Formats: sequence, structure tokens, C-alpha cells
Amino acid sequence: MKVFITRRIPQEGMKILSQAGVCKVSLWDSDETVPRAELLKGVAGAHGLLCLLSDKIDTEVLDAAGPNLKVISTLSVGFDHMAMDEIKKRGVRVGYTPDVLTDATAELTVALLLATARRLPEGVVEVKNGGWSTWKPLWLCGYGLSGSTVGVIGLGRIGMAIARRLKPFGVKRLLYSGRTAKSYAAEVEGEYVPLDTLVSESDFVVVSCALTPETQGLCNKDFFIKMKNTAVFINTSRGAVVNQEDLYQALSSGQIACAGLDVTTPEPLPTDHPLLTLNNCVVLPHIGSATYSTRGIMAELSANNLLAGLQGTDMPSELKF
Repeated sequence: MKVFITRRIPQEGMKILSQAGVCKVSLWDSDETVPRAELLKGVAGAHGLLCLLSDKIDTEVLDAAGPNLKVISTLSVGFDHMAMDEIKKRGVRVGYTPDVLTDATAELTVALLLATARRLPEGVVEVKNGGWSTWKPLWLCGYGLSGSTVGVIGLGRIGMAIARRLKPFGVKRLLYSGRTAKSYAAEVEGEYVPLDTLVSESDFVVVSCALTPETQGLCNKDFFIKMKNTAVFINTSRGAVVNQEDLYQALSSGQIACAGLDVTTPEPLPTDHPLLTLNNCVVLPHIGSATYSTRGIMAELSANNLLAGLQGTDMPSELKF
């Protein structure tokens, strides 16, 4: 059976596919995104497709693949890059990689929060450019977690993992919002509150929700106006949850203190984007799951999902929709 892989992936995944002996692998052998024309050509007649979050899997791709297509395995926990309704209509199974990147993403979120709130990137620059002179009482002062209120928007797997890691810093209150209250929030003494309450009372607002029609553009002008002007905003979910123009205005006007982003719209963010001119905005290149072990495990899981889809067996991690 023919399989197309849209990018060079960790060897752990390639090894599983080559040893299985059930598929002929065609690979876009690059670390860069497969050009659209090559994607359409590569997927033609394929029984399986292994893709990444940056690959748009729409009706055109599905049509190019044709009726042979049995399975799409995405090397991601997110699936907003795929036309799910059309995929369902065609009876194509979908595998994804939840859980395995939870810890790495939660660690990165905490690192980003601390780097942003304590102004670490600014400090590094000052050391390198000679701005470090004598000790000054208020120089490079930021905001600490001890005694603070933290609000997590979306207390799912990753949101909960973030909360568990932040709590030992001496966080006084941990608020969360979402569709429903979570029984497991008791572990971190989480308080289920309306979004407006979370936004207005939190010293740190951490966005960890899925991108849905309801959450698209959720963090907009009205949202930032409700935040404290000493509040820190962190987003490691999806870029489209944030209205970046409104965020720029909130940061540049002093409406909020600072922001840390691991996700943007688009990705990569153009180097001339206004957010990159601000000292109080830390932007990372979507590296939430970027540890060697996590990426290796993601590759293994996506390969096993693909093989199960080709052979009609139970997937280790199938997206039910």
C-alpha cells in the first residue's frame, strides 16, 4: 500500500514503517513544508497520509488522493488543519498524537511564563549590549507567581499539566474556565469561574484551549480591557485564539503588562510584525513539544496509527468524530 509522508520525521517513526513491510513509503525529504503542488502529486493514489500541523488537508488534497485513501495520521494533537467533515464523509480514519506531548508543552508554557514575567530575554540583551551597569533597585523588575492568582483558559490535559506545575510556586488562587467544571480540578484547588471573572481577577492568564469556532478570536480588545494592567498573558494553544492587532494595542498602550506567545497567526510570524518591535512581548517559534524524546514518541505513535489504519485494526490513538 502506498503511503505519503509530508516531511522528514524522527527516525523512530520511519523505522516502524520500514520494518512493518506493509507499505511503500514516499517521503517529502525536507525539513521545510511540502509545496502544494508536490503534496497533491505525492498523495495521488495513496492509501495512507502522514502529515503535520502545517499541511492543509482540504477537499483538494482528498480529491487528489482518490478513493484508495484509508487513513490520515497527523503528527500533532491539533487537527484544525484538516477538513474533518469532508474526511468523515469519505470514511477516512484519522490518527493523532494527544497525551504524549502534554508534559513537554506544559514545561514550555511554564518556561515562557517565567521568561516573560521576569523579563529574561530583555536581561540577556542588556548583558550582551552593555546595558548592564550598576545595580539599580527597579531595573528589569517583573512579576512573581508567589501569592498570585493564575487563570487557565481550558483545563484539559495540557491545561491541567500547566496548573500542576504552577501551583508549587506559591500560587494563591487557581481559576479556570471552559465548557464545564472538571472534577479533577480539585487536585490543584481549581475554581471554576466565568471567563470574565478569570480575565479580570487573574495576575497571569494562560490560554490552553482548543481552537474551535467559539474560541477563534476569543482574546480580543474586550478581553484585554478586562485584564489588570499588571497582568501577564500567555498563549501556547493556537495563534488564531488571539486577535494579534488587539494584543499589540493592549501591550503598547500599557493596558496589560506583557505577553508570551508560542503560537501566532501566521506561522512563521513575519519579521516585520508589530509584535516583534515590543520589549514586553516574547514570541517563540511554536516549540511547545520540542524535546527529543517527545518528538520521537510522537513519530512512533503517528507511524503506528498509520499502520493500524492501513490494516483495519485498532489505532493506538484514533480521533473519534
